[in-house]
Amino acid sequence: MPLLAAAAAVAACPSPIVLTRPLCRIEAHPRRRRRFRLEASSSASASAPAPAAADEGGGAGPCPVVRFDMSDFTVADRVNVGLHGRSDEMIFEATVCDPSSELYGSTVVLRQLKSLQAKRRGRRALEVLKKLARRQMMYHSYALQVHGYIAPCNAVEEEDVPLVLVHGYHGSHSLRHWLQLSDWLPTLEATLALDEEQVRRVGDDSVGGPAVTRQLRLIRILMRDLLIGVNYLHSHGLAHTELRLENVHVSPIDKHVKVGILGNAADFHDNDPSSSTVASNNDRRKMMIAFDMRCVGFIMAKMVLRELMDSSTFFKFKSFMTKGNDPSCLREFLLPTLCQNSTSGNIGLQMLDRQWGTGWNLLALLLATKPEKRISCVDALRHPFLCGPKWRISPSVNLIRWSLGSTAVRMAEDYIYGHHQRRRLAYFVELMEVLNPNLRTQNWLHLLPGRWRLLYCTGRHIGLTLRQPSPRVLISDVYLTVSSESVDPVFSLTSDTGFRIMPESNWPHDKSGTEGVLSVTTSARIAAGRIYIKEHDSEEIRVTSSRSSRRYLHGKWGKVSQMKELPSSLPTVSIAAMDEIDVSMSCDSSLNVNSAQNVLQEIRTQTPPEMFDLSKIVCGTYIDARLMILRGVNGSALLFTRANPTSDP
Repeated sequence: MPLLAAAAAVAACPSPIVLTRPLCRIEAHPRRRRRFRLEASSSASASAPAPAAADEGGGAGPCPVVRFDMSDFTVADRVNVGLHGRSDEMIFEATVCDPSSELYGSTVVLRQLKSLQAKRRGRRALEVLKKLARRQMMYHSYALQVHGYIAPCNAVEEEDVPLVLVHGYHGSHSLRHWLQLSDWLPTLEATLALDEEQVRRVGDDSVGGPAVTRQLRLIRILMRDLLIGVNYLHSHGLAHTELRLENVHVSPIDKHVKVGILGNAADFHDNDPSSSTVASNNDRRKMMIAFDMRCVGFIMAKMVLRELMDSSTFFKFKSFMTKGNDPSCLREFLLPTLCQNSTSGNIGLQMLDRQWGTGWNLLALLLATKPEKRISCVDALRHPFLCGPKWRISPSVNLIRWSLGSTAVRMAEDYIYGHHQRRRLAYFVELMEVLNPNLRTQNWLHLLPGRWRLLYCTGRHIGLTLRQPSPRVLISDVYLTVSSESVDPVFSLTSDTGFRIMPESNWPHDKSGTEGVLSVTTSARIAAGRIYIKEHDSEEIRVTSSRSSRRYLHGKWGKVSQMKELPSSLPTVSIAAMDEIDVSMSCDSSLNVNSAQNVLQEIRTQTPPEMFDLSKIVCGTYIDARLMILRGVNGSALLFTRANPTSDP
């Protein structure tokens, strides 16, 4: 903003401090700055700061709060929009022109705080500076350093006079503005001066490469720096409470991420002695850490998925989270948006899908619905998604289970051509059943209700190409909806199969046609059960199966390798149909009886028999918040992913 307009706005406030044009010139007789120690108290009646000696060390010692004069600065005539001021703040770029100052010649930011709330934020930033003085090197590396303030003698504690914070200048762009640049990737790489020494910080040993690799490397560097800074605050009993892209800066000097001026940093411990107990302080600490980690999750989502930089898309994303949906289902929810206008594949989707979907796992842990389930900064820094290929990470069983499911989903999304692909996917399904985290029937009763989309069936697959039937029916999505009835173990099962009747002449190239839905409804009772290996299998088949299972139970799935072979039986839940099956079919255009029968027969041919005759589903062998495996009477497995109602077109 032009300086004249800013100065006029400042002059309109009843204040003894006025930023005017003559400040652009260096004063002939600069006054020496004053250093004060600020006591960490938010009381308005606190005494004036006492003089303190200058800080002689960067790592420890007293941390002075310096009171400057306006004559110590040369104010720039324009301010870059990247500095991002609030409505009750005025932002100025300035250069220290006092030769006696340690900051002489350096660029700083003057942040004038006008409202009472803004001044409280400024005083809080000064208090936090005192609290973090023991480890100033970390403070300088991971937070916007507050050098001091400009105010009359006791203005730090008075409400009727303005307060101007003087803090560090780390470039004219916040992280949000960096990411909005068209050439943000090479620009940020140049700003961080990425070389082999730098990339070793994230477990890598090379620079360059494909765009996905370069972006993933940069995301790791930024996220690790951000988490180290947030963990530094948490270890000192503080929560940032205002983490967002606009408050995060990247310094081109020390190549670190800065987490803001900490004007809204909150203490973990309640200052009210009457309500301050060990239990309440622990609860407060956990809630505030969880809030910060959720904000870090939103930052990571925007950095990786550039579509979320659009306000309308991010609003849908945030609404999905606030409605109580499990964040482990984010991929299913965002997939239509991410693949909408992408011809060569969405880079953000590819990054999160790498390493068996560990990126989605970290995002789900950061944004977990229950605060106690959210990951900590230390554990996030050890997560495989933020560790390069040169670092060996020992994954947990939960992460192995997630990786198996993500790999199965990715394979099921591709058309299965070869027998080896189908055999490999079947083994992944078996391993997931072995690692089922919810063995109790009560867990199934809690997780089963909802809408599930069929991903894959290990049974026979019949398509259109070789048969060329009449009519040509294209199956779209197949859903299984489970809803609770009045009696707890009894559920209503509804199978919805979407289809399209295509023109017979040019159907390989023209996929348009009449759309319709086939619905099948019944009721089923859930009870505890167990599935056993067939006793009539020959010894040769058992030996072959044992060798194959051991081959898939080691290597990348290290934790599972403790098992010598797949168990002979698995706990399941039995699903017994109770009522008759009700079948209905709706279509956009009218069909005669013969045409409707032909369409129905073609749908039955292409879909698994269990989805048409729900009584053929006999048991459930795996379930979690995002995936489910059901077994049919013929032994085939059906892999489902939870479908969110808001993700459907």
